Amino acid sequence: MSVVVVFLLVIAGISAWWLSRQRLLSKPWLEQGAPDLLDGPEAAIPTQKIGLGVFLAVVGCLFALFASAYFMRMEVSDWRAMPLPRILWVNTGILVLSSVALQIAVVASRRDQLDTTRLALVTGGLTALVFLAGQLLAWRDLTDSGYPLDANPANSFFYLLTAMHGLHIVGGLVALARTTYKAWGAAPRERLQLSVELCAMYWHFLLFIWLAIFVLLAGWAASFVDICRQLLT
Repeated sequence: MSVVVVFLLVIAGISAWWLSRQRLLSKPWLEQGAPDLLDGPEAAIPTQKIGLGVFLAVVGCLFALFASAYFMRMEVSDWRAMPLPRILWVNTGILVLSSVALQIAVVASRRDQLDTTRLALVTGGLTALVFLAGQLLAWRDLTDSGYPLDANPANSFFYLLTAMHGLHIVGGLVALARTTYKAWGAAPRERLQLSVELCAMYWHFLLFIWLAIFVLLAGWAASFVDICRQLLT
């Protein structure tokens, strides 16, 4: 149980740091010059960002609970660790490229570079689709190699975690498609910029979740926790 607690504390700490970078945990009423900050509409944090931050916090807790269940279940004698498909390395790199493309879209939208914004949004969407296709290939390879869903608890957790993450990618693609449509339409600059930033926030969070899942499935989580425990002591 101590390994689980330390791992969850590490995940929570990284999530809190990421949210603070998004200024979702800031208190503008306590900052110097607060009256001036509240005068302009651009100074306040958009409601959509706050709502997305709350949603991502809930999603993070969900995956943290899955990770906790994974740690506890793997200590039972019937647990048989399965090999990590090599294609997951490629998929991880593709998801990193997708997240980078969304960040480029954010920078381009702030600079009012519409063509670059459009290209980055399309690139982010296409690479996300390639990532999903790669995940399906990983499933097929594991099934063909004799690792079906119901053969072992480790197999079930693998399919569950990757499926849950894939569903969140699909949901993000819906929002990304709407944002891309705005980029080709007559949406106001401020509205497009906010939509791009929301998509980028979501994409960066899903990349972080996937990296945590990858570490968990690769069997590195326990070693990572041991290192953190030694640093803390």
